[in-house]
Amino acid sequence: MQELQAFIEKAWEDRSLLSEPLYAEAVEQAIALLDCGRIRVAEPVSLEKEAVSDAVQETPWQVNQWVKKAVLLYFSLAKMQVVEAGPFEFYDKIPLKRNFSQAGIRVVPHGIARYGAFLEKGVVMMPSYVNIGARVGEGTMVDTWATVGSCAQIGAHVHLSGGVGIGGVLEPVVANPVIVEDHCFIGSRCILVEGVHIGREAVIGANVCLTRSTRILDVSGTEAKEYRGWVPPRSVVIPGSMPKKFPAGTYHVPCALIIGKRKESTDRKTTLNEALRDFNVSA
Repeated sequence: MQELQAFIEKAWEDRSLLSEPLYAEAVEQAIALLDCGRIRVAEPVSLEKEAVSDAVQETPWQVNQWVKKAVLLYFSLAKMQVVEAGPFEFYDKIPLKRNFSQAGIRVVPHGIARYGAFLEKGVVMMPSYVNIGARVGEGTMVDTWATVGSCAQIGAHVHLSGGVGIGGVLEPVVANPVIVEDHCFIGSRCILVEGVHIGREAVIGANVCLTRSTRILDVSGTEAKEYRGWVPPRSVVIPGSMPKKFPAGTYHVPCALIIGKRKESTDRKTTLNEALRDFNVSA
């Protein structure tokens, strides 16, 4: 793997090397490994399941920049081609992912995953989209019209509800992808972009929009506690707004409110309505 990484790094610094078979083959090999889950764009620094303190802004993940570089180089190498799937025709550089039945993945018609995305066993794709470089964990539901952007990392047994938009990131290569850890519930029409990190077992209510600069306020205690780009584990989050002064007056701007914690006794597969009912909030 270190040798493969070295080829990618050299080609990244000197694109003319892509005309040489060894470097072109290295890029194609990297995407093949990405497609089968042997490598990934980002991963936990430690795979041990330890308790994560809410005091830290993120659980420790590392971005494998060389893998993102391989994806970008692959776009340079790939040629536009006609891709046919039954009666449907596409014209693109990246082929569609294949062999879902052998991998134990259910894909409803109009569910599309690009080559270079990795889906673990038990994933269910309703009519939805998963882009190159993304990884979706075991048993996760990608519901109708949900999109998982390039390089996004979605954990196991997550529910991405209808219309959820998980942003993608390729450039700059140092940028973090969106990370949603295991057993999260992401409500309908949520938008998560700019490397936002959702801690395990969190419940994100419908229509919550989180960017790197969105103020996330924990209002469950006597004083508000602020986060940005990070939702602590087991948090229950709903849309909110807060006043902000402008030259033309004071107006309300969007924020997100953490109204409590998902109870340890609550089944991880709880619905959004059930989770919010504990806090007397309607979905």
